[in-house]
Amino acid sequence: MKKALIILLSLSIFTLISCSKEEKATLTEAPHIPDIKLTEVQPLTIDDVYEVSGTIRARTVTTLSSRIMGEVTGIYVMEGDRVRQGQLLLTIDDRDYRERLAQAEEAYQEALKALESARQNKKLADITYERYKRLYDEKALTRQELDQIETQKEVAGLELERIEAMLRRAKAGLEEARLMHGYTRVVSPLNGIVTEKKVETGNMVMQGTPLFTVEDSENYRLEVYLDERFSGKVKKGMRIPVYMESGAEVLEGRIAEIVPSVDPFTRSFLVKIDLNTRKELRTGLYGKARFLTGKKKGILVPERSIVKRGQLTGVYVVDNNGVISYRIVRIGASYPEKEMVEILSGLNPGERIVTDGIERVVEGGIYKK
Repeated sequence: MKKALIILLSLSIFTLISCSKEEKATLTEAPHIPDIKLTEVQPLTIDDVYEVSGTIRARTVTTLSSRIMGEVTGIYVMEGDRVRQGQLLLTIDDRDYRERLAQAEEAYQEALKALESARQNKKLADITYERYKRLYDEKALTRQELDQIETQKEVAGLELERIEAMLRRAKAGLEEARLMHGYTRVVSPLNGIVTEKKVETGNMVMQGTPLFTVEDSENYRLEVYLDERFSGKVKKGMRIPVYMESGAEVLEGRIAEIVPSVDPFTRSFLVKIDLNTRKELRTGLYGKARFLTGKKKGILVPERSIVKRGQLTGVYVVDNNGVISYRIVRIGASYPEKEMVEILSGLNPGERIVTDGIERVVEGGIYKK
């Protein structure tokens, strides 16, 4: 038993000595990292910004519904298709409405003819009355004969008014028939993208049945929720820079709408920011709006110096002995126009970090000038 214990202790001591030698060898053999650039971080006076994320949405989203009852006879666009204002999207069986339109046009034409006849009769009655009135003034007619002609004139006038009213009704009926027939052709109300198709050819639709959803493809806005502490501080018309997740390009935004009610659960309120851009956007994209709240002291480092390892975010720090180590940091607001990012914690003023040549850095390596 004692002999086994002695052997075990001997092995342990040998292992410790071996590890010590290996660690010493490792320290001795730490790689030298040349051709990298170091930057000493110092606090600066920077913009104090409140950065909030939101969702890009089309400024106008239209759901097209059927105005009449009928069978869908043709669908001419699919989801994802771009459409122009006035472009035909769908047709509904128009046979019944076409017949009604033909009848309304016939009634209108008959009313026009009746009006022309009534006008001629009224004109003749007026001329006859004037002739008989002169004869009556010359004592060539009795009062009873003049009254009879005068009555005929008034009847002609009333008939003309009746026909004019009939023509107005016929015209209104024709316009209604044209309108109803027009509902058999569904067209796009704007330039946009078809995002949803809700019917198929052969479906029977009723008044109010949804047919398509079309989104404006030329005008977009960013919708964000601001903390309640900003209530009353943001105003309609304010210019707000907006940054897309896909790149550093800044888009010009302007506050178009502020929903004043505060959500009792999130303690935030909705702000809609119109985007003035020709950039190709889509509903659902992610963007960030930056609200300037003042000035403050902070540490900025180049974006290229940030190194991500899985869920960790950090930078390479070089100590006074030139040893390079990975330091986890907490980042704050980004400044894409400067290609810089704010460091909230993890770095102290005066420390040196690697800003160029990061691809050559090995943790534990030695910086060599």
